[in-house]
Amino acid sequence: MPKTILKIAILTVSDTRTNETDTSGLKLKTLAEADGHVVSEKHIVKDDKFHIRAVVSKWIHQADINVVLITGGTGFASRDVTPDAIEPLLVQNIPGFGELFRQVSYDEIGTSTIQSRVMAGISNGTFIAAIPGSTGACTTAWNKILSEQLDSTHKPCNFVAMLIS
Repeated sequence: MPKTILKIAILTVSDTRTNETDTSGLKLKTLAEADGHVVSEKHIVKDDKFHIRAVVSKWIHQADINVVLITGGTGFASRDVTPDAIEPLLVQNIPGFGELFRQVSYDEIGTSTIQSRVMAGISNGTFIAAIPGSTGACTTAWNKILSEQLDSTHKPCNFVAMLIS
């Protein structure tokens, strides 16, 4: 069976990034496209719970988006509100995503990984993941988790069956 091509939307959450300086969003786009997926949307929003939620809400209601990847706003600073913004939108939380990310990230950054509020879940048949805003964290999340879980041929299981009906 051929690999399913997913349509991905990428949201960078930052008060300072522009399209020219958004290295994390660009890294996710490059990695997703290298794996054969299509990045159909890419936006930047300020660290604001309601702006984040508005964009993600729109995307999870678009039939042509299977995956929403959010980079930034997952720490403990007062402006880091990404998990708070998306949690109410999730129908199913995937606690293992954050647990696994912190486990694989530990090998790279040690105990600092505990300060990451990485999370993922499913809403309206769309996979949503919130990952840190560093390029390294985006690379780790893609290479160690997302690449396999967004690959319909990965066994014994993957997220794709939940996204394509």
